[in-house]
Amino acid sequence: MNASPLVFLHGWAMTPAVWQPLIARLNSGNAVFAPELPGHGGAPAAASAILQAWTDAIQAALPDDAVVTGWSLGAMLALDLAARYPHKVSRLALIGASPKFVSSADWPCGLPPDTVSSFLSGYVAEPQPTLRRFLALQTLGDSARRGLMPMLEQSQQAHPEGRAQRALAVGLSILAEADLRPSVAQVKQPVQLIHGDGDALMPVAAAQWLAQALPNAGVEIVSGSGHAPLLSRPDRCAELIRALAHD
Repeated sequence: MNASPLVFLHGWAMTPAVWQPLIARLNSGNAVFAPELPGHGGAPAAASAILQAWTDAIQAALPDDAVVTGWSLGAMLALDLAARYPHKVSRLALIGASPKFVSSADWPCGLPPDTVSSFLSGYVAEPQPTLRRFLALQTLGDSARRGLMPMLEQSQQAHPEGRAQRALAVGLSILAEADLRPSVAQVKQPVQLIHGDGDALMPVAAAQWLAQALPNAGVEIVSGSGHAPLLSRPDRCAELIRALAHD
């Protein structure tokens, strides 16, 4: 692997700890940056409740010319980072990625709007049951589902309250509203897409769309995996990221 710094952007309601199995397998000696997303843990909230504001908040603390890996919401942020701050990103690995989380008349590759609305209202009313439901969806379609749930639980935000709870609600609204399709063509860096064939949150068709729309992308469909191959298939993810960094 080359000497480029490695950046890892986690998903909604998670912590950087979710990356530890993958980082351990990379065992690269490269500088590693795994920031908390805005409003998560000790990170301050972003200036406004849009995805671009979250990217703006994150980028200031990141190195230039990094190999950036993003998962789920973190993959959306990584895409936006590569498009609007290209000097920050030399290569891009996107795990469980989609340019648009919610389906619409011109985008069948997302979750139904009613499902996402129920997550939003459910999180406001009952945060913990909604978080657990969201984690359970991440395990669907994964042959390692039984062992995956404890790993996700260990890596999630611990009982967010007050400011943290409000920030997570903002993150859900960003997932509900963001649409990065118009900016995908601006991402010129080499991209490795990694997607579970059983992903119940970001359908595999979203990764296939990105593979066609991105100017310089390859896609690996991980058989028997759901939304979190970084945890259920860390060895394969590490191989793909290592190969990307060597290109």
